[in-house]
Amino acid sequence: MAPVQRRGASWGSDRTELLPRGYRVGAWEVTEPIGAGGWATVYAGRSAHDRADDTERTLLPGEQDGDGAPVRGEVALKVMPTARLAPRQARAVAEAARREVELARRAGHPRLIRLLDSVVLSAPECPLLDGAIVLVMERARCSLRDLLDVGVTGAEGGRLIAGICEGLAHLHRSGWVHTDLKPENVLIGFDGSVKLSDFGLATELTGTHGHAAPMGTLDYLPPERWRAPLGDLGVQVRPSADIWALGILVHEVFASGASPFPGATPVARGAAAQEYAEGRVPLRMDTAVPEFWRVLAADCLAPTHAARAVHTAESLLERITAQEGGRAEPTPGSRAKRVWHRTRAAFLAVTVCSATGAAIAVYAGREGPSASPRASGEPPVQIRVFNAERGCQDRADRDPQCSLGLAIDPTRPYTVENVVPTRVWHGDVLDVDCQIPQGQPIIDEEDLKSTRWFRVRVPHADRQATAWLPAVRTKDRPALPRCPHPAAAR
Repeated sequence: MAPVQRRGASWGSDRTELLPRGYRVGAWEVTEPIGAGGWATVYAGRSAHDRADDTERTLLPGEQDGDGAPVRGEVALKVMPTARLAPRQARAVAEAARREVELARRAGHPRLIRLLDSVVLSAPECPLLDGAIVLVMERARCSLRDLLDVGVTGAEGGRLIAGICEGLAHLHRSGWVHTDLKPENVLIGFDGSVKLSDFGLATELTGTHGHAAPMGTLDYLPPERWRAPLGDLGVQVRPSADIWALGILVHEVFASGASPFPGATPVARGAAAQEYAEGRVPLRMDTAVPEFWRVLAADCLAPTHAARAVHTAESLLERITAQEGGRAEPTPGSRAKRVWHRTRAAFLAVTVCSATGAAIAVYAGREGPSASPRASGEPPVQIRVFNAERGCQDRADRDPQCSLGLAIDPTRPYTVENVVPTRVWHGDVLDVDCQIPQGQPIIDEEDLKSTRWFRVRVPHADRQATAWLPAVRTKDRPALPRCPHPAAAR
């Protein structure tokens, strides 16, 4: 078995391994990394039996596109290590994988990302990988978040929302609630089809509701979840939670990614949603959202479960279909050819399971600026490192697993090759020179996302070196000059 390289990008990713190209995972082999989250890493891969120049492969048992044609050879490998975790954490990872497998087995649909295989790794020579669970899924072209970053047309937005509704309607009919619907978990296939993904937090209904761990993405939680009592089985979850998240998505699609609730952080926007739900402030939507979609989003964002429950995914889909004149989301078998606003340098696949919400590096393949020091003689500006993981906020305990990596180049993927040897911890104070607004997007443990990076000075051997700290890793927002493009420094 090929040697495995250790990741060092962030707290959480230290628990995973960077698999080299060609690494075998059952009948599959790794081609490149895609992204990393708290307890999983996603790689691009293909069937180990394919030639390098193959674009299609023979179907696995039970696999078939809508028109009977073979699927593409590319897959996504979601690696979920269980070694060196606390027993409770290992059980949580295994349970998340079990849910994804069970949902795929019982509720498969063209609007849900397809699970092709599941593998448990046997790698005694690599203790961190031994026993890891790998879910093999179909590869997607990009996510809805990628499209929101560049904007979508009104007609395209309607098609996307219709596809999401179709997937939700099937999930709910099958007795499941997604519970973590967000743009990162809506994938766009190579043929333009819409597919829901990441069912690690999906909840099976028993009667009118199910029970789930008190987890989720703050920006998409319905108001009642913020105050839901925690019982022995978790918190109660109902399909109306997905409908609330759908309302947020509708607004984001037509308002260039903006939430209908004001606030600089997910917690602040959650507080605004609760203020609205309690009748203290009205629902204010962006004027860019067309009237039909404003009304539909308002129905999805009804402030209580009871008011929201009358708007099912099926009834919403009927309204959208009528409004759109019968234009339906194409099935995967149609192999529709579409022109997209932007092609990513790296295709994105299934969204990483982010049960603990550790920082995620998105491979965007963009060029961006580098940095230069502040003018000679100016006093240094300082910022304090912040780690949103509460268990890592004790400065006296500099646990290596709580250390944070600093990037060499903030415009490149946040992988081990792009991290300086020096690590930092919560509370460390660093001198900072300048900033860039558009680097690699990073999401922290509270789902706060930013593309802003600060150039900081760090000790290296007998001299001062520079590195890059993502803005989500500090609460400070100093007034700093913009750094020049890296090409100017090379």
